[in-house]
Amino acid sequence: MFILNASEPKELATYLQKQQWLGAEETILSLTKPGEGNMNYVLRVDTGTRTFILKQSRAYVEKYPQVAAPEKRVITEGAFYEKISSKKTVQHYMPNLIGIDVENNVIALEDLSKANDFTVLYDLKYQLKPEELIQLIAYLNGLHASFQKIIIDNELANLELRKLNHEHIFHYPFLGDNGFDLNTVQEGLQELALPYKKDVRLKQQISVLGALYLSRGKYLLHGDFYPGSWLKTADGIKIIDPEFCYYGSREFDLGILTAHLYLTQQDATLHSIVVTEYEDYPELNLDIMDGFTGVEIMRRLIGLAQLPLKMDLKTKKQLLKFARTLILK
Repeated sequence: MFILNASEPKELATYLQKQQWLGAEETILSLTKPGEGNMNYVLRVDTGTRTFILKQSRAYVEKYPQVAAPEKRVITEGAFYEKISSKKTVQHYMPNLIGIDVENNVIALEDLSKANDFTVLYDLKYQLKPEELIQLIAYLNGLHASFQKIIIDNELANLELRKLNHEHIFHYPFLGDNGFDLNTVQEGLQELALPYKKDVRLKQQISVLGALYLSRGKYLLHGDFYPGSWLKTADGIKIIDPEFCYYGSREFDLGILTAHLYLTQQDATLHSIVVTEYEDYPELNLDIMDGFTGVEIMRRLIGLAQLPLKMDLKTKKQLLKFARTLILK
């Protein structure tokens, strides 16, 4: 398998020309890392006249090489981009797909240069503008409404990657001894988490929600709809990294979004925008959505996938208690 490597531009140029992603007269001026990706090896290619993005998935998580992961996951992501390209109202919010190399687990994408993600929200000093949230909801409206299954099948099932995600959302954070000392994140967090790890009723309900996450559904989901997947560009909000995509319950996408509004302490008026702007909100199962919201809050506070959250222990205690309430409603 060809391995992307920023330190080998000549070999990469040959590879890109073979894929017809680089013209015969084009050269690579620079290779840079476009952002802090977790799952995949990502490069920005600059030819002097244009830039584009390369993503390669390997048999492990890029940020945590000790964690095994399905090596074909980026091909599923490429299939998602192919799927949504037929709907302009959804494609508008995402980069265009340039190509897919199934043999080497690589996709090439349009570069949304001069863009910043919304992880700045975790400083707890930034409030989303109403028009920004409205754009995020408009994307979900288009995605969920445009791509529905009448007959549930295995298209974009993405089960192996979802199993990995399931472990880190619904199981690992709630193990009594998972080998991750939360006090290395923040002193006192390990003790704060312990009652939830021992809460049998809570863990039973989380298990039910986890089973729902692993089941197949009728709506195409982004699957990881949080601030790290939202970009602020000159052309408005853009959405990236749909690698956890699958056909499932739309309450999951809405639950993840809502969880991060709570985690970043957004104004209550923004929560009301979700209610008014999501077109099928009255049809949602709010108990399930709240459950997914609560689990996402808890796993981000006491799981491995920590956020750069500038939050004191007292506030985390309040959020964990609130999240438990959401799950056990």
